[in-house]
Amino acid sequence: MPGYLLTETAQVACAHQGQATPAAGFPRVKLGGAAAVLQATPYAVAGCTYPPNSGGPDVTGQWTSGTVRVTANKQPLAIQGPPGTCAPTGVPMTASQTQQRVRAT
Repeated sequence: MPGYLLTETAQVACAHQGQATPAAGFPRVKLGGAAAVLQATPYAVAGCTYPPNSGGPDVTGQWTSGTVRVTANKQPLAIQGPPGTCAPTGVPMTASQTQQRVRAT
């Protein structure tokens, strides 16, 4: 599935509106001055509103799919299209805003 590549400055959130930030960008690939994010990069989720007694709140996130044809250091990059997964609840993690110049499959 094609989508815009994610950067470390992309707005990413869990389904409960917690803000997710990547542990680190890949500094050798820059898009609009911001480092691209590899698919395997873990995200930290802060501000998740899911109640603790219901299995939450979300604390981490991970993209479950990424680029196939475009890689960085032989690793797939994170893309905006398919959602990621948050832990421990398993809800989707989505990117609502990212750079709009580079798309990949």
